[in-house]
Amino acid sequence: METLNEIKRPSKAEQKQALESYTSLIAALDQLKTDLAEIEIEETGEKIKVPKRALTLLGKILKAMSQGKPISIVPLATEVTTQSAAEILSCSRPHLVKLLEEGKIPYTKIGKHRRLMIEDVLKYKQQMKEEQKQHLIELMNMDEDSAE
Repeated sequence: METLNEIKRPSKAEQKQALESYTSLIAALDQLKTDLAEIEIEETGEKIKVPKRALTLLGKILKAMSQGKPISIVPLATEVTTQSAAEILSCSRPHLVKLLEEGKIPYTKIGKHRRLMIEDVLKYKQQMKEEQKQHLIELMNMDEDSAE
């Protein structure tokens, strides 16, 4: 798995091409009548069948690329190391280990090494974002109450 430092932002040319491709793909997806589409690779003339869900995911990738966002695709069942999980959470590895020992994120141990499911790491990250948002709302409410 690539580390977060290895994932590059798309170039301006890639962003422009992604936007054009995204627009065309979304228009084509709207016209699909089945859950399986046949697409043709123009350079080779090869035709391949692709599930509509895969094309919908490709649309999301193209949209994010067109906005200049870096992209990485990882199956949710993927196991990650503590270092990779710490990078995903933007925290230090020792802090992550502390979270694991407190039972905040499930993990398994293989020998001396801890492994986490990326799905659990992303779920924890989302919970932290929601808690931060709630704290900000509470602070704003407190600020409004003290201004009155």
